[in-house]
Amino acid sequence: MTKGTQALPDASGSAPGAAGAADAARATPAPPRVLRNVLALDDFEAAARSHLPRPIFGYVAGGAETNASLRSNRAAWDEIAFVPRTLVDVSGRTQQTTLFGRAYDAPFGIAPMGLAALAAYSGDVALARAAAAANLPMILSEASLTALERVRQAAPTAWFQAYLPGETGAITHLLERAARAGYDTLCLTVDVPVAANRENNVRSGFQTPLRPTLRLAWDGIVRPRWLFGTFLRTLLAHGVPRFENRRPRVPILSRTAQIDRGPRDRLAWQHVELMRRLWQGPLVLKGILDREDARIARESGVDGVIVSNHGGRQLDGAVAPLRALPAIAAAAGGMTVMMDGGVRRGTDVLKALALGARFVFLGRPFLYAAAIAGEAGVRHAIALLEGEIDRDMALLGVNTLAEMRPARLAPARGGEFLVTRS
Repeated sequence: MTKGTQALPDASGSAPGAAGAADAARATPAPPRVLRNVLALDDFEAAARSHLPRPIFGYVAGGAETNASLRSNRAAWDEIAFVPRTLVDVSGRTQQTTLFGRAYDAPFGIAPMGLAALAAYSGDVALARAAAAANLPMILSEASLTALERVRQAAPTAWFQAYLPGETGAITHLLERAARAGYDTLCLTVDVPVAANRENNVRSGFQTPLRPTLRLAWDGIVRPRWLFGTFLRTLLAHGVPRFENRRPRVPILSRTAQIDRGPRDRLAWQHVELMRRLWQGPLVLKGILDREDARIARESGVDGVIVSNHGGRQLDGAVAPLRALPAIAAAAGGMTVMMDGGVRRGTDVLKALALGARFVFLGRPFLYAAAIAGEAGVRHAIALLEGEIDRDMALLGVNTLAEMRPARLAPARGGEFLVTRS
């Protein structure tokens, strides 16, 4: 039976397999109480706001400077409407997607997020395991507090994302380590030549590493579920978290330690070409917004790009990825185009696919889900989004994701959506 269809009663008045379904329902544990009123991805944010200490929530939720890019990422989706087809047999609909030769069960994955283990106990592992259970990719951030080897062991669908300086030695070392750990897909983030101006972090009391202060202690004390369930539990099980994938392994809590990010402002196309020679699997660039960069990436042998403005966390005022997507898709040729930025609904996913993306990634909602309910929370978030996509496909009159084309879209308020296909 296809997902989203309803069984008809048999002659006895019972739905086929009703006894088996009842047994399965009894075998499936009830969701944690905190998830019972979470009906959509946006609901996780409100729950996380009350669960996480103010500095940590502010770090996850905020963007750069005025948050203009952060707001624009979400607003862009509302400029597009659907043109559904009717009287289409949609009983055979499927979300299965093939990416770099591997079949996934849905067209979305979990974006890389640093410091996930500060928001949720073993947050990187919880995200990776939930993604693997759903047969979806999760991209581990190099800025995580969990060793890349541990995450790959927990989840064979995980990718690895790197922030790299323009130095051959550092590039070679990290690529060799990722390859030894078994990662097949490497993602290089290219939109961070310098640290962003995140004023909201300063206002909320967040910095890396965290400096022990009375204010920081109070922020933890007034969030006891996080204090005992995440922070103290982590200290007892693993000690003070460190940036496990960087040299040196700087602790997240220190009065004096400094993070050495290296000369990222020297990173250039010749380093991408070096990585292409060194890395045997799929190579992805994250942070592309200009079609000319997409063309150069394709000619440099890159396998895919993620159209992204870093969730509004780098250059404030950068174009929303959804607006840049069609032009980049047109310039990509055979290169795989993905995107992230403000995705919150199944309708968002389908709009992105219609505009040229093969796949989308989401970050914040999944981290909020992990913060409030661990792996169970992430699984719930994945199920919500999969359910929305399934329902939306039926209402649009499509059976496969390949049927999502620009013809299924129209400007929501008249005029023309501010992108080009030429």
